[in-house]
Amino acid sequence: MKKQDVVKVFDIFHSLNPEPKGELDSTNTYTLLVAVALSAQATDVGVNKATESLFKVVSTPYDMIDLGEERLIEYIKSIGLYKTKAKNIMLMAQQLIDLHNGEVPNDQKALEALGGVGRKTANVVRNIAFGEPTIAVDTHLFRVSNRTGMAPGKKPLQVEKALAKVIPKKYIIPSHHWLILHGRYICKARKPECDKCPISKYCDYYKEKEAKLDFSD
Repeated sequence: MKKQDVVKVFDIFHSLNPEPKGELDSTNTYTLLVAVALSAQATDVGVNKATESLFKVVSTPYDMIDLGEERLIEYIKSIGLYKTKAKNIMLMAQQLIDLHNGEVPNDQKALEALGGVGRKTANVVRNIAFGEPTIAVDTHLFRVSNRTGMAPGKKPLQVEKALAKVIPKKYIIPSHHWLILHGRYICKARKPECDKCPISKYCDYYKEKEAKLDFSD
């Protein structure tokens, strides 16, 4: 996709949804961190169902330590990999207390050093909680970036770096929300809904599909 077309794509995203939001529920920066960590290989809807009750009793790392791993499991057992995630969340809570006075740091390396936190999770938290221009590459964003030709790459980090070069600076902060939502609801993995897509005329996948139809005619 040409860089000028990328600009047009994000102009369209902005016109349709000026203030995009993530779909994970949270009450503060700490619960956002927990929710994002829980969302790995799980749906936002499923995580929200589990955390609705959890976040009524937990809002800080200290609350999580008081809750304990076994009781945490009871809240999140509907989520995939819940046992591993429970261990990581308890470790994360203790690390935040021991290393950061119970506060979530706005620091990439410090966040990635926490239990259960990888680059994507750190990017999400820094973007949403601290307004940093980070781009969180999940499966939806990875698919959209490659399929449209906006930022092709074989690995998430390659896509992240490619996107950072082509997305207009004024759109960097909300960009990953637009791309994730687009992948979740329109540019779906198995059956992309190109007929509903507002950016199809700029999309490499759509252009190739249309070219094949023209050729067959």
